Amino acid sequence: MEPLPDDVARVLDVLLDGADPAHAVLRRQIPHLRVSGRCRCGCGTAYFALDPAALEAAPSGPGTVVAAEAQLYLADGDCPGEVLVFAEDGYLSWLEVCSWSDTVDVTLATVREFLRR
Repeated sequence: MEPLPDDVARVLDVLLDGADPAHAVLRRQIPHLRVSGRCRCGCGTAYFALDPAALEAAPSGPGTVVAAEAQLYLADGDCPGEVLVFAEDGYLSWLEVCSWSDTVDVTLATVREFLRR
């Protein structure tokens, strides 16, 4: 396992709005995350590991849920992809970068650019 890369931490920070009670709990988990695996295509998708016994579970319910998401729009209104944050049983489990475009390469780097807009 590897420490959480800065680019993944920054995207999680932007997507998890601290005003939402469940997001506030999930944000407190970020410093404890480790990357247990990455997608091999280069998109930036990361799978997480953490010690749930040492942390509070978010009130997101049982099972796997989409805890946060953002669709990515170009200036012309085209949506080449999205980024999703998943939680399992109240704990961050993975960040997924999805590309739907043949012309725009949606990666974690481009997600960060979209989220800055």
